[in-house]
Amino acid sequence: MDIQIISRDGAPEYAVLPWDQYQALLKAAGQLQPTRASPSVAPTAIEQDLRPLAALRGLREAKGLAIEALARTVGISPSYLGLIESGERQPDAAIRRSLAWELGVAGWRDES
Repeated sequence: MDIQIISRDGAPEYAVLPWDQYQALLKAAGQLQPTRASPSVAPTAIEQDLRPLAALRGLREAKGLAIEALARTVGISPSYLGLIESGERQPDAAIRRSLAWELGVAGWRDES
């Protein structure tokens, strides 16, 4: 298995693995298998979700934070934070809350 372990303070916190391997694990456990995002999702909904993050890089730079420092504090890789900043990835609610907390942006804390 190709598993990436993400640690915080020296302790493993998350395990990331390829989608097909995740599906195989679910099947072996006898659990329902979630499907990939439906292509019927309207582009406008995706664009609306990404809009609050459009200023993320600017906020980080305005606070004088290096991408590596903010990523480490939030518990993600700098490359993943770069993808979020560029709009290529949509973070989950937990990462949004962490980013909001670190950057002092109250509006992101309530988003799911």
